[in-house]
Amino acid sequence: MNQWSASRSPAQRFAVVGILSTVLLGVPLTPPQAADVSPAGIEFFEQKIRPVLVKHCYECHSAESKNVKGGLLLDSRAAVLAGGESGLIVVPRKINDSPILDALRYESFEMPPVGKLPDRVIADFERWIKMGAPDPREEEVVRPEAAKIDFASAREFWSFKPPTRHEAPDVSDSNFVKKPHDGFVLATLDEAGLKPNARADRRTLARRLYLTLLGMPPTPEELDKFIRESSSKSYEAMVDRVLASPHFGERLARIWLDLSRYAEDQAHIVGKNGSLLYPNAYLYRDWVIQAFNDDMPYDDFVRLQLAADLIAPEEKSQHVALGFVGLGPKYYRRNDPEVMADEWENHVDTVSRGLLGLTVACARCHDHKYDPIPTTDYYSLAGVFASTSMFNRPLDDKKEKNKNGEAKKPVDAVHIVKEATPTDLNVQIRGDVKNKGEVVQRGFPHILSADSPAKFNDGSGRQELAEQIVRRDNPLTARVIVNRVWGMLFGKPIVRTPSNFGTLGDPPTHPKLLDDLSVRFMENGWSIKWLCREIVQSSTWQQSSDLNQAGQSADPSNRLLWRTNRRRLDVESWRDSILLSAGRLDRTVGGKSIDPTDPKETRRTIYSKVSRLDLNPMLAMFDFPDPNVHAGTRVETTTPLQKMFVLNSPFMVAQVDALAERCLAAAGQDSKRINWASQTLFGREPTPEERELALEFLGDQDDKHAERWKQYAQVLLASNELLMID
Repeated sequence: MNQWSASRSPAQRFAVVGILSTVLLGVPLTPPQAADVSPAGIEFFEQKIRPVLVKHCYECHSAESKNVKGGLLLDSRAAVLAGGESGLIVVPRKINDSPILDALRYESFEMPPVGKLPDRVIADFERWIKMGAPDPREEEVVRPEAAKIDFASAREFWSFKPPTRHEAPDVSDSNFVKKPHDGFVLATLDEAGLKPNARADRRTLARRLYLTLLGMPPTPEELDKFIRESSSKSYEAMVDRVLASPHFGERLARIWLDLSRYAEDQAHIVGKNGSLLYPNAYLYRDWVIQAFNDDMPYDDFVRLQLAADLIAPEEKSQHVALGFVGLGPKYYRRNDPEVMADEWENHVDTVSRGLLGLTVACARCHDHKYDPIPTTDYYSLAGVFASTSMFNRPLDDKKEKNKNGEAKKPVDAVHIVKEATPTDLNVQIRGDVKNKGEVVQRGFPHILSADSPAKFNDGSGRQELAEQIVRRDNPLTARVIVNRVWGMLFGKPIVRTPSNFGTLGDPPTHPKLLDDLSVRFMENGWSIKWLCREIVQSSTWQQSSDLNQAGQSADPSNRLLWRTNRRRLDVESWRDSILLSAGRLDRTVGGKSIDPTDPKETRRTIYSKVSRLDLNPMLAMFDFPDPNVHAGTRVETTTPLQKMFVLNSPFMVAQVDALAERCLAAAGQDSKRINWASQTLFGREPTPEERELALEFLGDQDDKHAERWKQYAQVLLASNELLMID
């Protein structure tokens, strides 16, 4: 390399080469594909990629390096995309064309030279590149160091202000306002010159209510009963019946289990024992289901999951709630300082994003780049979990125990946590466990404390942490859960980044609505059932999903809620709906886990075994989240494999056979059977065209007639109408 190029950054060299290529060859040299800079992508970079680069790469590959190796800089996005003397190292979304992965795997260069990084870290880099190598560093928000953070000013940000009640606005149509939040929605529509849709028909409302709150459609009898009722209170009565159903808890629990990264094993194999198992993890799942069915106040729900053993030491039946922490990932090489630091980060991330909507774990290696969260705040929370042990408590005290009181075999045990030696952690400079900074007392983030950071002194601090989280003047907790429930009911939350209420997150579409509803939620005893009832009885939720030109032109993404969002069922609701249609659904609540792909298995999908090591292929195929980490939302994909599953899987074939048998037994004539099938699956009569096509396909009652009914049944089960909530 000549002297000129050695003195220039990779980005500068790339620009000059581009100019020369255009002048000399007439061909412009374009930079690698731009990275995805979505909030989720940036969050992944900040949590998984930047800390590794800082810790293992910056010494030789940053502007501060005394001797930059290979002309490669890794401390800015432009530099990463430009590469070094050997060429490009990262090509977004193309892992086979990204040599950095070869280097990390020790297949070419061996980077870092002091030792190969763990497989899970290399997997993070693969995932990062597949995401488009999101990297915000060329447009970083630079904020003052921790000691200079103006917390009073930072609290002016919308999510750090405690929510307050708001006066109902004047609106164009007072009849639309059935619930207070209807007024805020209509006021926003009035400002935009839009009108809300009319109320959906009774059939649509009933199916929407059952599918949204129970995860399965009403039976034809339940639907017919509601459609025939003429009382003005019939809808409210149906809402009450649905909320009283034991299946309500199953539906709400699945949302929570995503947030708590529920799983029944670990993502690694140890010796001959295979993956480390949590054989009784289902007890935590059952506890969550029952808590929602009992309408346990949400503040108590949170308290028990963090500190049930401290709050109610004698009520051991409630201790299973500690699975929120106790079922978390256990990394290989237990008690290794780096491994334990990673475990603590997982706990901090789950608690902070799941309950507070804050990405506190981004401050593990450095002060948060965007939010007022210094590194000291991260270690004050991590200290709580460093003072807590994951523990397999015997189900039966008479069974054999180890000297520390733990069950000798995980199969008698309940997987929870217990107090360990209270430990205040040193700040780990740049995330390096060997590079220790100041000791930080266990406590709560400064931005969420009244004046100075709240400090914890009672044991691990878990109970104090729980109380700080559910404090009435905590600006985040009520907002976060109200936003999650709203998202479940509407298909889109008010804050579109439900686990990030910070600077990089989306602002609320209806801030006054979110504030007012959050305060009323707390005033009504933190009741999830009250919250669901309040929302589904509103005019906003009962709108039709019909499209109109004015709404589509002014607000195509429906941020202003001029209609209901038509949306797809998640895999659990879809599989349950298929089983219900086939007459095979087992409605038993609670119990051990199942294999949802087993053709003979008819229990609800929430009871599926969830593996971190080998996620069930059906769940993975239909967008079930990665149980290794907190999942605030689910992605939606449409792939050929999904359709192949519907056509060929033994599970689907079994349901097709069962549905065909039901149809044939339902009536003596095909026309009546077609009516029965449409009512059972879709809650409506078939259209004349549908009936005519079906009769033409089914033909005469010859020896192939039963087989044609199976084919027709498969068409019905594979239809989009069964997959959608209107």
